[in-house]
Amino acid sequence: MEQVQGTKEDLKQEFQLHDKDSGSADVQSALLTRRINQLTEHLKLHRKDHSSRYGLIKLVSARRRMLAYLKRKDEARYQNLIKKLNLRH
Repeated sequence: MEQVQGTKEDLKQEFQLHDKDSGSADVQSALLTRRINQLTEHLKLHRKDHSSRYGLIKLVSARRRMLAYLKRKDEARYQNLIKKLNLRH
């Protein structure tokens, strides 16, 4: 699975809807996916880090809610985002 990589600024530029966009559901989902991937890698090495695991669960549920909102509002944008982030094969 190809992971979402890069700095926050790179991700914002890639997923933003217009020049000054930094808070759209697309950008937020991309940033959450990046953080989820980082925490997943961390937890592979540190299996007993339960506080990070709890944080991961919170991030995953936040992304799930964000994607559910986007699916309700704009199905085409949702499908495009899912493909870009390589989620739900």
